[in-house]
Amino acid sequence: MNEENRTEEENRTEAAAVATTLKNAGFTAYFAGGCVRDFLLGNTPHDYDIATDARPEQVQALFPKSQAVGAHFGVVIVRTKADHVEVATFRTDGSYKDGRRPEAVTYSTPEEDAQRRDFTVNGLFLDPATGAVIDFVGGKKDLEAKLLRAIGDPAARFREDHLRLLRAVRFATTLGWEIEPATWAAIKAEAPSLAKISIERIRDEFVKIMLHPNRVRGLDLLDASGLLTHIIPEMEALKGCEQPPQFHPEGDVWVHTRLMLSLLPDIVSTPLVLSVLLHDIAKPATRTIDETGRIRFNGHDDLGATMAGDILRRLKFPNDTIDDTVECVLHHMKFMHVQDMRTARLKRWMAHPTFDDQLALHRVDCLGCHGMLDNYDFLLAKQREFASAPVIPPPLLSGHDLIALGHPRGPTLGHLLTQIQDHQLEGRLTTKDEALAWLAENAPH
Repeated sequence: MNEENRTEEENRTEAAAVATTLKNAGFTAYFAGGCVRDFLLGNTPHDYDIATDARPEQVQALFPKSQAVGAHFGVVIVRTKADHVEVATFRTDGSYKDGRRPEAVTYSTPEEDAQRRDFTVNGLFLDPATGAVIDFVGGKKDLEAKLLRAIGDPAARFREDHLRLLRAVRFATTLGWEIEPATWAAIKAEAPSLAKISIERIRDEFVKIMLHPNRVRGLDLLDASGLLTHIIPEMEALKGCEQPPQFHPEGDVWVHTRLMLSLLPDIVSTPLVLSVLLHDIAKPATRTIDETGRIRFNGHDDLGATMAGDILRRLKFPNDTIDDTVECVLHHMKFMHVQDMRTARLKRWMAHPTFDDQLALHRVDCLGCHGMLDNYDFLLAKQREFASAPVIPPPLLSGHDLIALGHPRGPTLGHLLTQIQDHQLEGRLTTKDEALAWLAENAPH
């Protein structure tokens, strides 16, 4: 049994043990929500949640080391050997004045608890003792039909928690399902309400959608629903922004960006997928037509890097994600010159921590338009050529060495060190003695 299966089995066994303890004490205890959905689909649940008629204080009495992290909502965290299980009392929710959480809850029955949940496939219960599925909302039928349907009135469900708008797109993306028509109509109608949600919650859902292999469908759903304009409104201008057909026969900038997303591998880094989305974000602002009638986007890489940074800071991405994405956007036009670069400059660039993402961005950028991969192949060959030793080896001379020889501090010192490193990277200087000899000849002091 592999490690992943062993861990999932342990988590399920320990969660079932929690349910058994509740049941032996006279309470009802079911697996609830996403873990039931994933289990029925044959997927590995990330965690197990339990719904019960035991009140929080009764749960804590049975599990003295538990923690009431959401007592207002009847939620208790029970620690297990592997991790923890969230145990929630069956409840109905009061009004959602902030579009995020109910003002108050009332303890209730399994039937009423199921009705408060977001989508039918998330409203299923499973009795871990018998394996029986308890379905009060038609979730089994929708699961078999691969259909995402809001429970009850879709608009009401989305007004209760506006983040459900994005969760609907995420589930449709990750599961590959259709969205039931009334639910889809409510998503489009309620899309402006996304502005009421904290930007961090929006960002996290957006990233989950974009990191999934089915990310193109996610982008299409975000766009068609009107949600994308409340996340990255700048992308709307990519539609209809025509490009020179001799280089971009695929169409406008939006079509190009969407095509690039489809060409990414299943597993990607966050900066890579963000740089694909934003690498041409400044093309609409820089688009001109020269005297020959050719469309140009001069400086779109520089302005795009600035815009990408502004967008990602607005979405409150971590600084390292912002920096790496901006780096990719800034340098994505640099690849056209790689075969003319001096070896020293090329090595410095290839040694950058984001170079692999930059190279991956270049690959899909080419495949998403003219299809020519000569520069990409050239760089792959260079990676193989440089693989036998560090791309940037330890320097032959340091600033302290030059100062000890009598060279003054200042810009000239840095320039000399760069020259020496250039010769080292290009193989003309290989030892410290050779570097000292070059220095004595070319910069005597």
